[in-house]
Amino acid sequence: MAASIGRLKVSALPVLQCGLAAGIAWFVATEIVGHEHPFFAPIAAVVSLGLSLGARTRRSVELVCGVTVGIGVGDLLISVIGNGAWQIALVVMLAMGTAVLIGSGPIFSMQAGTSAVLVATLLPPGDAAGVERMVDALIGGIVGIVVVAIVPTHPVRRSRRDAASIVATAADVLRLLADGLIANDRKPIEKALRKARATQPAIDSLRSNLSGGMEISRISPLYWGSRARLARLIATADPLDNAMRNIRVLSRRSLSLVLDDEILDPRLVDQVEKLSQGLEVMRRMILAEPGEQPDQAEVARMLRTVSSGMKPELVEDAGISATVVFAQLRSVIVDLLQVAGLERISAIATLPPTVPRPAYRPEV
Repeated sequence: MAASIGRLKVSALPVLQCGLAAGIAWFVATEIVGHEHPFFAPIAAVVSLGLSLGARTRRSVELVCGVTVGIGVGDLLISVIGNGAWQIALVVMLAMGTAVLIGSGPIFSMQAGTSAVLVATLLPPGDAAGVERMVDALIGGIVGIVVVAIVPTHPVRRSRRDAASIVATAADVLRLLADGLIANDRKPIEKALRKARATQPAIDSLRSNLSGGMEISRISPLYWGSRARLARLIATADPLDNAMRNIRVLSRRSLSLVLDDEILDPRLVDQVEKLSQGLEVMRRMILAEPGEQPDQAEVARMLRTVSSGMKPELVEDAGISATVVFAQLRSVIVDLLQVAGLERISAIATLPPTVPRPAYRPEV
């Protein structure tokens, strides 16, 4: 029940936006444009918005273009070849094929196909209802965009929450890995691996919400001032994704290390624990309002401390799994330092060198 209520809270504003857009689209199509049964205007408004924040403007454009292509192709062909089963099949294939050739997204192709079916089954060729459907689609799409501009979702809040959740999971995974490595126990490590593997939907949601947030910041005057903050958050998406991928590899190799009963330097386990503590500070940084602490500089200082301890001596005479754990942990630190605002080259330079002539001059 709690999970259901949580989902409803997250989707409450998009649901409100869809309802408002549907009602306004119907009103515009009936009272202003004068269509008698503009059923597709509210449908178009709802489809163009949906519950996902990403690419709403694109969905609106695809929907209108798809309807136009479908009705155009259908009207042209049906007037020549007539109605029937094979005619419907041909018209749908040609309409959807045309949409695919144009190169837009799935909504474009879907609407082209369904509109072609409508012409082939219900609308006589050349009937004004086909044009009205195109106008209704345009009304619904435009109304959807206007509603997003007037009643916008906060462009940063969802993305910030997603990013903080990913970082919190990463911290939990590293704590479990440290526990399992200290105790030479596979169970905490197996749990950590399951948690790490389950993060991809959250990363996908982060990217979708970042895309939607950028769109909102462009079309809604209320949030034009959020673009700089949103841009900083967008810059963390790839490093966070890379960090979780490296943490998954780190988890798998940690499990191999325990199963093979390899010897691991306790100081390396201590580095894993320190990094998990640094991630908790990073989580609070992501959720902090502008001007609040901790900030990126504080997180970077903490991560630099961990980085400086990642010396090759931690894996002297170690086995392959211990060496991979060491290498993956260094990669995770580089990814997280980028989340904290460093460029990749600068992040790499914080690590102690492992070769006599490293590609990037180290700080230490």
